[in-house]
Amino acid sequence: MQDLEELESHIEYRVVVNHEEQYSIWPVGRELPPGWNEAGKRGPKADCLKYIADVWTDMRPKSLR
Repeated sequence: MQDLEELESHIEYRVVVNHEEQYSIWPVGRELPPGWNEAGKRGPKADCLKYIADVWTDMRPKSLR
């Protein structure tokens, strides 16, 4: 049986962002939830999470900044 990390390495993700400029990842091929838009980065989970760590420097919602 494969472990979860190995299974996830075969899934392509996209970085998504909401109106409060909060980031998350979402599997490519699944419809985005309401209120979320693509941020322009796709790839393996680790790459997407690294991208988020680099660009999301202020974790507060936009309305609280």
